[in-house]
Amino acid sequence: MPKKRKYLVIHCTATQEGMPVTPEMVKAWHTLPPPRGRGWKQVGYSKLILLDGNVHSFVNENDDEFVDQFEVTNGVAGINSESMHICYVGGIDKYLNPKDTRTIAQRLRMRLLVLETLEKWPDLKVAGHYHFAAKACPSFEVEKWLESIGVPEKNIYRKKGK
Repeated sequence: MPKKRKYLVIHCTATQEGMPVTPEMVKAWHTLPPPRGRGWKQVGYSKLILLDGNVHSFVNENDDEFVDQFEVTNGVAGINSESMHICYVGGIDKYLNPKDTRTIAQRLRMRLLVLETLEKWPDLKVAGHYHFAAKACPSFEVEKWLESIGVPEKNIYRKKGK
């Protein structure tokens, strides 16, 4: 039985600022067998925001409130069956440190994707990958950004005690 959509998780590819990354590259990183890839059956993201703001969909979501088997991606262990995952290309500076490298086009597209997704599923919580794993991903403070674009408090995932 499919689970209800509960989270929209934001990721970065953890690639250097300005490095062109294609959907095919991401798919290979995730699905090729080790050592060339992770050996997953499915890519980690639902959608990928390229440097120019164009979006590639790795899965086709339907408009119901459930995450069907064909919509499950490998973004965050333990919550994939109730999550959608969007990722932007970038997230690392030239010294390999976490950095918000989103281009203006990526910022605009991400804003649009988040707001459109919340319009379809108004009970979703939006979070960064770092909320669920000891990672810097997506290399920016998701809560502050969501506040700045007018996302309602009820949709902002916050760790307890914050």
